[in-house]
Amino acid sequence: MAVHYTPAGEQASDNAHVSRSLPLALALVLWGAVRAEQQPSFRSGTLGVRVDVLVTDGRKPVTGLKSDDFEIRDNGVLQTIDLVDTADVALNVVLALDTSGSTEGQRHDDLVAASQLLLDGLKPGDRAALTTFTHAVMPVAGLTSDVGSLRADLQNFSPSGRTSVMDGVYVALTETLAQPGRSLLVVCTDGMDISSWLEPRDVLDTAKRSNAVIYAVTSSDARRTSSLEDLTETTGGDMLRFKSRDELRGAFQAILQEFRSRYILAYIPDGVPLGGVHRLDVRVKRRGLTVKARPGYVGAEPVR
Repeated sequence: MAVHYTPAGEQASDNAHVSRSLPLALALVLWGAVRAEQQPSFRSGTLGVRVDVLVTDGRKPVTGLKSDDFEIRDNGVLQTIDLVDTADVALNVVLALDTSGSTEGQRHDDLVAASQLLLDGLKPGDRAALTTFTHAVMPVAGLTSDVGSLRADLQNFSPSGRTSVMDGVYVALTETLAQPGRSLLVVCTDGMDISSWLEPRDVLDTAKRSNAVIYAVTSSDARRTSSLEDLTETTGGDMLRFKSRDELRGAFQAILQEFRSRYILAYIPDGVPLGGVHRLDVRVKRRGLTVKARPGYVGAEPVR
C-alpha cells in the first residue's frame, strides 16, 4: 500500500487534502510506535555497541586488521573492543529508489539494471528489501531472502510524480530497526527533494538511532544534496555520483563490495552513561590509513 503525500506547493481541495493527509498521519503514528519499540538498547552486561568501520589506503579498502589495530573512545573513554567475524553476519540490504517522473525512460532502465547487479552480489543468508518513492512512498517488499521476488518487483513500477527523498529514506530506515545482521541502506535519486513532509533533521535523528549504514547514489547534476550527505556522514557511509549508466551500475556494485570489506567492532560501554547521545572516535593505529565510521549513536536507557 502506498503512503501518499501532498506535494509542496500543490493545491488541492479540503477534502482531497484530508484524504491524502490521513494516510500520512496514520503511517507516521505507526512508524513512530515501531521505532519507539525497536530502539537499539545498549545495556551494559546484555547488549553491546557494534560499529561498522571502513579502513582505506587511498581509495583501496584495507583488510586483515586485528582488534589490536583499532581504538574506540566512547565520549572520550577508551573501550575494550572485540572484532566480529563478518563472515558470520548476514546482510540486510534495503534499496530506496527514486521512481519519480524524471527517471522515466533510459534512466529507469539503468536504475533497474544497477539494482539487479547489486542483488547478484548477495550471498545465501543475506536479505534484501525494496522501497520506492515519488510524492508517494511505497514499501514494496520487506526484508526477504527471496531475491527472485524482488527482481520481479523491480520490473513492476513505472516512473511518475515528484520526488520525496527524505520521506523515502525514513520509511526505508524503519525496515532496518531491530534487525539481526548488518544493515545497508542504498538510496538512489536523480534530483532534489521537492515533496517530502518530513524535515531532514527528523530523518537524521532516526538514522542516528539506527545501526544502518547509508550510501547515497545521485546523478552528477543533482542539486541540493546536503541532507543526503549528512545522512551518509552520520552513519559512516558515503555518497557516490554518476554520469553514465556504466557509472551507475559500477556504483551499486562498488557499494556492496566496499560494505563487505568493512570491519565490525563491538564493545560493552564502560565508564560512560548508557543513555543519551554518545560521541564515537574510531582510530586505527597504523599510519597513513583512513578510517570511516559513524561519529556517534543514541544509547537507550537500561530497562529497570
